[in-house]
Amino acid sequence: MVFSESRSQPSSQLEVHTSQSRQTQDDSLPVEPSTPSSWTVSPTATVHAGTYEVFLEPKDNPQEQPLARRWLAVLCISTASICVTCASSMAGFAEGGVGRQFHVSKEVTILGISLFVLGLGLGPIVAGPMSEIYGRSAVYRVSFCFFFVFMFPVAFAPNITVYLIFRFLAGYSGAAFLSLAGGSVSDMFSNSEVATPMAVYTVCPFLGPEIGPVLSGFINQHWHWRWTYRVLIIWSFIQAVALMLAVPETCTPVILKWKAQRLRKTTGDPNWYAPIEGEPHVSLAQKLLNNCWKPFYIVLLDHMLLLLNTWNALILGILYLTFQAFPIIFEGKHGFNMQCTGLTFLGMATGMVLGLCTQPYWNRYKDAHGQEEPPAEFRLRMGQVGGVLVPISLFWLAFTTYRGIYWIVPVLASVPFGTGTYFIFTSSFTYIVVAHRSIASFALTCNTTMRTTFAAAFPLFAGQMYDTLGTVGATALLAGMTTAMAPLP
Repeated sequence: MVFSESRSQPSSQLEVHTSQSRQTQDDSLPVEPSTPSSWTVSPTATVHAGTYEVFLEPKDNPQEQPLARRWLAVLCISTASICVTCASSMAGFAEGGVGRQFHVSKEVTILGISLFVLGLGLGPIVAGPMSEIYGRSAVYRVSFCFFFVFMFPVAFAPNITVYLIFRFLAGYSGAAFLSLAGGSVSDMFSNSEVATPMAVYTVCPFLGPEIGPVLSGFINQHWHWRWTYRVLIIWSFIQAVALMLAVPETCTPVILKWKAQRLRKTTGDPNWYAPIEGEPHVSLAQKLLNNCWKPFYIVLLDHMLLLLNTWNALILGILYLTFQAFPIIFEGKHGFNMQCTGLTFLGMATGMVLGLCTQPYWNRYKDAHGQEEPPAEFRLRMGQVGGVLVPISLFWLAFTTYRGIYWIVPVLASVPFGTGTYFIFTSSFTYIVVAHRSIASFALTCNTTMRTTFAAAFPLFAGQMYDTLGTVGATALLAGMTTAMAPLP
């Protein structure tokens, strides 16, 4: 049965289903449940059993919010992801100072990057279930506050053990922005609108690792390595305040649960409920357990998802490997100092921005396809272009790393890699969200875990690989691997 509230309350014109039936003398007439006198009953009501299910009104629907507010939320989430991923790569140029102060080897200092990235991969296992219970915005705020707090022991670490443990915990805390943010973007935009905001969000976690060396190079060239993390403390505090003020809750089941709780309190009627409250109760421990195995169970059943995740993992692994490879190429071959080597990462960042600038073309290409909602596989067209650009870029880079070739040439070679990386990840994420919307959080969690596992491992063997194969052979090997993966989309 449909009710509308006739008195002035926050939930005016609320639609509800009732489910209560009573015996009447005339079974052909609908029977109204007992309701407060302040409620009016629609003649087209459906009669069920004694409870009222709440529904979204336009003022509650994230997709009905003002466009400017939705874009502000997307930008806040995106800049938070830049901050987190920037923190992963800023450790690269701090490795020398860390090694000298704590008297440890180069391989041990590289763990500062690898453990942080490993934390980024494991964090979604907890962040996902927590968001289903407490909402995405609450998880964003709490996790970023922990990220801010855990930066202090890193910045003021008395020994290498404290430094590495809290690098891992900081990455673990910041992981929510790599696993939940895609869901927030899809909550706020319909399928026909989601491509551009998803593209903006997608490019940000991959711009962060390129911006990190630029900032870290200048800091470590002129100041103590600890200033690398003091800058991150300042940045993360500002970002935490922005998240508190500008990012609303977007998870529809949680919004409905809050609405039902509010109605039970204001009306005194315990029969109001949200759909999520009508589901069988699952404890937080059970949800955590499900999140540990269900993403990988899904990926084993869906071979397309498995192949896409493997492809994404290889690309991100190569991206993080460059934090060890570029110093070998530009400091070893061209005599660059630390800050100038950091600037060479702007080539990849420029490529990603150029890729983002092509998004209007891809939107028009989709509209010209002639279908209001093309199949999910259509989203991989962009990835097909990226799959060609990445190996071309790596082969170009491999054969221009000689000392006699002007330094700008290998920097230019990294531009198509940035563009291709953007195309690959944007198309993959959009495909995963559209093709698996009902289980998008699980699918994205598995993608994130596989990607970050590769990204954590690749820097650890980069030095040995480049020492053994040389800059040409090692980079060409990576190019060959991406060439073999190019046909996947």
